[in-house]
Amino acid sequence: GLFCSTASPSQPWLWEALLAAAVYEDQVGKFDWRQQYVGKLKFASLEAAQGSKKLLAATQQNVVAALSSRNGEILWRHVDKGTPEGAIDAMLIHGQDAITVSNAGRILRSWETNIGGLNWETSLDTGSFQTASLVGLQDTVKYVAVLKKAAISLHYLSNGHLKWVEHLPESESTRYQLLYSRGTGVIHVLGIVPQSHLNILTFSVEDGEITEQARVAAPWLKSLNGACSVVGEAVLVCTDVDTHSLYVCSLETEQEMKQIPLQSLDLEFADGFQPRVLATQPNLTNASRTQFFLQLSPTHFSLLQYKHGLLSHLRDFQQAALVSFATTGEKTVAAVLTCRSELKPGNSDDLHAGNTLEDSQKQESLTCSNQTYNINLYLVETGQRLLDTTITFNLEHNGAKPEQLYIQVFLKKDDSVGYRALVQTEDHMLLFLQQPGKVLWSREESLAEVVSLEMVDLPLTGAQAELEGEFGKKADGLLGMFLKRLSSQLILLQAWTAHLWKMFYDARKPRSQIKNEINIDNLARDEFNLQKMMVMVTASGKLFGIESSSGTILWKQYLRNVRPGASFKLMVQRTTAHFPHPPQCTLLVKDKETKMSFLYVFNPIFGKRSQVAPPVLKRQILQTLLLPIMDQDYAKVLLLIDDEYKVTAFPATKNVLRQLEEIAHSIFFYLVDAEQGKLSGFRLKKDLTTEEIWEVFIPTEVQKIVTVKGKRSNEHVHSQGRVMGDRSVLYKSLNPNLLAVVTESTDTHHERTFIGIYLIDGVTGRIIHSSVQKKAKGPVHIVHSENWVVVRTGAWGKSEGPNRGRRITGAPRCPGTAPPLRAPRYFSPLFPSAARGRASSPPARPLRPAARLVGSQHNAFGVTA
Repeated sequence: GLFCSTASPSQPWLWEALLAAAVYEDQVGKFDWRQQYVGKLKFASLEAAQGSKKLLAATQQNVVAALSSRNGEILWRHVDKGTPEGAIDAMLIHGQDAITVSNAGRILRSWETNIGGLNWETSLDTGSFQTASLVGLQDTVKYVAVLKKAAISLHYLSNGHLKWVEHLPESESTRYQLLYSRGTGVIHVLGIVPQSHLNILTFSVEDGEITEQARVAAPWLKSLNGACSVVGEAVLVCTDVDTHSLYVCSLETEQEMKQIPLQSLDLEFADGFQPRVLATQPNLTNASRTQFFLQLSPTHFSLLQYKHGLLSHLRDFQQAALVSFATTGEKTVAAVLTCRSELKPGNSDDLHAGNTLEDSQKQESLTCSNQTYNINLYLVETGQRLLDTTITFNLEHNGAKPEQLYIQVFLKKDDSVGYRALVQTEDHMLLFLQQPGKVLWSREESLAEVVSLEMVDLPLTGAQAELEGEFGKKADGLLGMFLKRLSSQLILLQAWTAHLWKMFYDARKPRSQIKNEINIDNLARDEFNLQKMMVMVTASGKLFGIESSSGTILWKQYLRNVRPGASFKLMVQRTTAHFPHPPQCTLLVKDKETKMSFLYVFNPIFGKRSQVAPPVLKRQILQTLLLPIMDQDYAKVLLLIDDEYKVTAFPATKNVLRQLEEIAHSIFFYLVDAEQGKLSGFRLKKDLTTEEIWEVFIPTEVQKIVTVKGKRSNEHVHSQGRVMGDRSVLYKSLNPNLLAVVTESTDTHHERTFIGIYLIDGVTGRIIHSSVQKKAKGPVHIVHSENWVVVRTGAWGKSEGPNRGRRITGAPRCPGTAPPLRAPRYFSPLFPSAARGRASSPPARPLRPAARLVGSQHNAFGVTA
């Protein structure tokens, strides 16, 4: 435990008693409620069978998982490192195997899709990852090809062993970006020298020998990704915006690009838009489909066919949002998602045009006025719409727009095509739909990335509020107080009678029919105020109100104009204790377009936007301070410091400004510039200007600032001292302005890495204490409370580079009247897995240890005393 004690080494039994803890057997592994998520989909695959049960997915949160297509529950899930090392670069599906490439192309894995077991894992050579593809030979998929900047490698699908690896010629000047194979025993690798030419390499599958090498002039082409795709029997199709043309070239026979003007098909690219080509290859041992989608604008798709050297136009979709291909058996269909209502031009915030447009430039897109969408299927051979294949669904008003579309098709008994659709929206919600528009299940995957959380007390009911004043006031007189007491007792009798009636009424029903769900209408504070409203803000810009006892989502609100992934700061300005004033939360966010900060004020109980008008912020906000002073409506004052070090108060009434003038001399704040290694302290003046009073520089050549942690503003501090046996006083070194600054070495060698800790007074800038943890690295997590600091780091091995374990280091500060006989003790237990969350519990008695709560990424939970 990280605390001060006078126990001598000769009393080991006392140490054992102090460090002992217990968990009852029936409490192990129990949760009040538990919700698991996977995050925003990056790659996904739906099994093409009517009775299929799985959705395989890889997400931006470095998760590989399988979801049940019947109810959306997680069948299995694997969470990789939360750093870029765990990022999933590609996912390929073949039968019961899921192949993933992660860690920037350094790790190749195969997963068994039924149970989620790891079939095999192999390490790849370093190099910039480009793409990966399954390779078939003689009607069987046997290999996995991995393309990097300077090399291509072929691995066996069964065990991951390397078959061969070959260096790519002219890799310094050529960007190799595409792979193509159709079961003929060769692999085509396509590279580009921007605005010059294409390099087409043909490798033998058996030995990796280059059987053919061609150079094709393409001075108009800048990149292959998105602008080019392979259709039919190895025919490359590329777009050219300047000439409004398509260029085609056979990878096996031709040595030059053939130009096809779009005017011959009465088509034209939108101005300033980068067109895309979307093709499909249902069977990896056969050629791609000759049909493909050409995207001419964010809302305009055309289904084209290139066959026998001729380009034909099959169907035009001028008001489409998303498109996708899907295959079952020998039938391949195209799915198109459109808005059902009348469409009107909107700005680029409203809708992304398809799952292939995430990196496209900002253009006009579609605004669906009533949030009603249609999905239809079309035969790819003719472009004819299939009858009775329409799915109609609604999204929440003022909600997000569809962003990804995945189709699961199957053949019915009458040989007709049936399908289900998976739609992912901008706010990371998943909807699984079946005809004619039934929502089978939905998942709020934005909750996989919660960036801010506040717990708000629930409001009192009318009866509870009445009981608060059960005895009335002195001014009411004796008779008035007596009548008040009688009315309160009658209210209690009425509530008790209603409870008995409901209990007897429910007892006559089967247990499955008894509804005990919590909703926004019956939400009220419990007797001991244990039930709370959990207000969460996610990285996608979506807000949630979750009831703490059951995990029920009571309300949700999506901020469409918020920049995803930006920093969010949530503050509770007014609680439910000030009836009739509603509770008030304020969220500081950044606008998606202007990138300027703004305030969003809302009611945390109902999720509705407040009528209070926040100030318009004209500058970037660097720091916020929530002060304990209140305005006449009991709202705490929020100070906003912009990049010119000017201060804005919200609310800014005369009463608030007067209070600020009185306490301005005691308000201090700090700013951190991690790039320059600079910490600055400021003081507030009476005219709401600031004055810099101290600076601390940390040399960035040696170490970098990774985190700065202050103490909780609402932290309850127990008695600061305790009288010892010799009448001396052992007291806590308590400084409410103390900042814990954690740095990490810039040298990555495992013998020279270190984590530095500085304790700095936030008012004077004086460095009170500093220490170094050698042979440690990030990620770093810190808990700072009362008179102690706990830092979680990663520890290196002695001789080898891999991470040996995770170390938690802490030290208390307990100075006394006499200097200590020995240096403070540092406790550094090792944890077997990475921590994802940590906190501290308040000590029950003065100078008693607080419990450090550590949650790992493997659903484990640890307590250190």
